[in-house]
Amino acid sequence: MFKTSVTTALFAALIGTQALAAGLEINVEGEANGTIKIDLLEDVAPAHVEQITTLAEQGAYDGVVFHRVIDGFMAQTGDVQFGKMGDDMRRAGTGGSDLPDLAAEFSDIPYEQGVVGMARSQNPNSANSQFFIMFGPAASLNGQYTVVGRVTEGQDVVDAIKRGTGGNGAVIGAPDVMTSVTVTE
Repeated sequence: MFKTSVTTALFAALIGTQALAAGLEINVEGEANGTIKIDLLEDVAPAHVEQITTLAEQGAYDGVVFHRVIDGFMAQTGDVQFGKMGDDMRRAGTGGSDLPDLAAEFSDIPYEQGVVGMARSQNPNSANSQFFIMFGPAASLNGQYTVVGRVTEGQDVVDAIKRGTGGNGAVIGAPDVMTSVTVTE
């Protein structure tokens, strides 16, 4: 059995086939209620996809809020350090995870509605756990932020996420929350 699986893996590597693409299923509650399904692009950003799926499998994203939501632009979430429902929301968006920051994996995929990108500081190699989902196109992000996926179902849920009214899109009051985030194949 071991020899067969090694042979199969070597054969697959030689002919360039890959395992089934990973995805995320995000259940959202708040002003938006429903499920968002995302196809993760491991061939475009393998390190980022690995980090996101690791955090999702650990349950780190469960209970994390959408802390920065700018109408017509994007909804940001994923601060597993300071963005859990019930935490001090003034710190949401300033944290990451215990995993290391990632080197940028830029691509030529344009930022348009439903594209999922990794949030970062001014340092292009600082993405960690936070990500954002686009409401519409934003060419200014193209080639500047790592694209990690695309919404395949539930863009209507994304579009219903509570908008931020505070500075830089900060959500005031009760934010929408990712109640569960699971990895799918």
